Amino acid sequence: MLYGADYNPDQWSEDVWDDDIRLMREAGVNIVSLGIFSWSKIQPTEHEWDFAWLDTVIDKLHAGGIHVNLATATASPPPWASATYPDILPADENGATYWPGSRQHFAPSSPTYRRLAAELARRIAERYVGHPAVVMWHVNNEYGCHLHADYSDNAREAYRRWLREKYTSIDALNRAWGTAFWSQRYAAFEEVFPPRLAPYSHNPSSMLDWRRFTSDMLLECYLMEREILLAAGATQPISTNFMGPFKPADYSRWAPHMDVIADDCYPDQTSPTRVRDSAFQRDLIRSLKPGVPWLLWEQATDAVNWRHANPGKAPGVLAAESAQSVARGADGIMFFQWRQSRAGSEKFHSAMLPHAGTDTKIWREVVDLGATLGGLGELPAPGRDARVALVFDWENWWAVEERDHPVTVDYLAVVRDWYGAFHARGIMVDIVPPEKVDDGYDLAVAPLLYLLRDDGAEALTRFVDAGGTLLAGPFTDVVDEHDQFRDGGFLTQLGPVLGVRVEDFGALGDGTRVDGSGVGAMAHAADGAAETVRFGFAGGQTGTLMAEALTVADAEVLARFTDGRAVGRAALTRRMHGAGQSWYVATLPDAAGIAAVADALIAASGVRPVVEGLPEGVEVASRGDLVTVINHTARDVEVRIDGADAATGAAVEHRILEPQGVMFALAPRAAAERAPVAASATS
Repeated sequence: MLYGADYNPDQWSEDVWDDDIRLMREAGVNIVSLGIFSWSKIQPTEHEWDFAWLDTVIDKLHAGGIHVNLATATASPPPWASATYPDILPADENGATYWPGSRQHFAPSSPTYRRLAAELARRIAERYVGHPAVVMWHVNNEYGCHLHADYSDNAREAYRRWLREKYTSIDALNRAWGTAFWSQRYAAFEEVFPPRLAPYSHNPSSMLDWRRFTSDMLLECYLMEREILLAAGATQPISTNFMGPFKPADYSRWAPHMDVIADDCYPDQTSPTRVRDSAFQRDLIRSLKPGVPWLLWEQATDAVNWRHANPGKAPGVLAAESAQSVARGADGIMFFQWRQSRAGSEKFHSAMLPHAGTDTKIWREVVDLGATLGGLGELPAPGRDARVALVFDWENWWAVEERDHPVTVDYLAVVRDWYGAFHARGIMVDIVPPEKVDDGYDLAVAPLLYLLRDDGAEALTRFVDAGGTLLAGPFTDVVDEHDQFRDGGFLTQLGPVLGVRVEDFGALGDGTRVDGSGVGAMAHAADGAAETVRFGFAGGQTGTLMAEALTVADAEVLARFTDGRAVGRAALTRRMHGAGQSWYVATLPDAAGIAAVADALIAASGVRPVVEGLPEGVEVASRGDLVTVINHTARDVEVRIDGADAATGAAVEHRILEPQGVMFALAPRAAAERAPVAASATS
């Protein structure tokens, strides 16, 4: 296990460096990310370079037995860069310049920025590529975190080049964007601009390409630096840090270019869904590169500084959140940062070594965690532990949240809600685009898959044909990869598999609700809640967002709407298709409805939990033969499990897990049977 943090020695005088390394060893630290924001220290002026301090730090770390994840330092250009070359600065959709004084103040498509960054990366690579302390390369930092999109003239020219490469001819672009509408037809690529401030809605097809372009420009910057490192002879793994479900960058397209996936995860300590949401993020990251352990490059030891309220972590949460990463595939646990900053915007952000010193809760938990992780030894690689595929797709995310739709949706929230039903039941889930759904899964859930590419539809069809169970809907298979309707209406690709056809989306309004006690009874909600519908499944469930008007061609109706405009029409259907079965739900169930449908899908598909019988609030996950149990509750829980303690090898019969307590157990299982670990729990 790798254990460490971002290290910023250039923020401190040299007389603390030796003390830092001594304390790192005490804490069990064996790696640091170095030089992430050191551009102005390494290159004080355009023609001046200073590596002496960095040489000293790297040598000291190496002598102390601490590895280095060396950054290319290109994430925050120094003041001289924008003062000398103002064309590197980005602009917002109003044309206003983003000025220096913060970070990420560069236009990703700026040739000047790329030239300066390339020179910096080249010098760092050539100087340190052979240093024995350097075991990994950290390219830039959190691409797009603060600057989600750049609308500058550099972006304009790059966007036009990108469109030429994609479409070749302006006629092809016009067809893809449907520019006959609103007289938007272009005569040349030179007439195309970024979607700057406009009187009303931008063309949704053009917005989809704009988001692809924005993600690709950031990826181009990464690939430029990666090629420089490789040209210098780098044999160490190369990566950059992702940020979980980060909308502006399509990480599914980035992942093949990462030697290892690295992620930054900062769960909101005030959120009632904190545990679920952070588990979702870790499963998403693991799913990007199947079978390869990933690295948590950043998390907080305690409080962050950038939310509206920033409470610290309750005792034990630091270890519990770290264990959640290990359980879901991480082979490295790191923090921002090692020593808490004395000045700057993040001085209130917690660190491994806090201002208050070593006689603190934070330090004691940091040292304890280092000892725990150090005792785990080599862990099994994450394999195909999940039998459930949750379909999550960036391009669909961009398209389904565009303006001018029947309803406004929060795609990430919907996907997380479905994920939560399986997480609460101790069932492992992979989070994948539709094209990655294959016969390695027993169940696939595809909520709100509005944009469905041909390859994705073919993969889902093959999955059902081969014996899988698929749930789709609502608002699924509506548009193609250009955000245009296909000929033949909706569900044109999955309709034959599902056995239903959508006539109307039945958008539900705001400010009203449907009373489930009587058919068609409607009343205004005093609290302004959104309109809901009831459907008769598992005792009666509530639906939200829409109540689609389905025509059932060849499917079994499992539930009908019992009120609202779609009363009497099918709300939940099932069709046997090939060797498998396909389900369609014509509304978005609330939490209780999702739970009921999920239970039915689990029974139909035969998927099983890692451990059965665990009480609510106790999380379980598997990676190969390693089973991790985490007690996220505020009470003691007794867990009985067949297996061996992962650190000591001692047999595990039963254990009392305190609040936030963690158990790592090696429990060999027959992979072919996928049998759950024999376990029980009481609280």
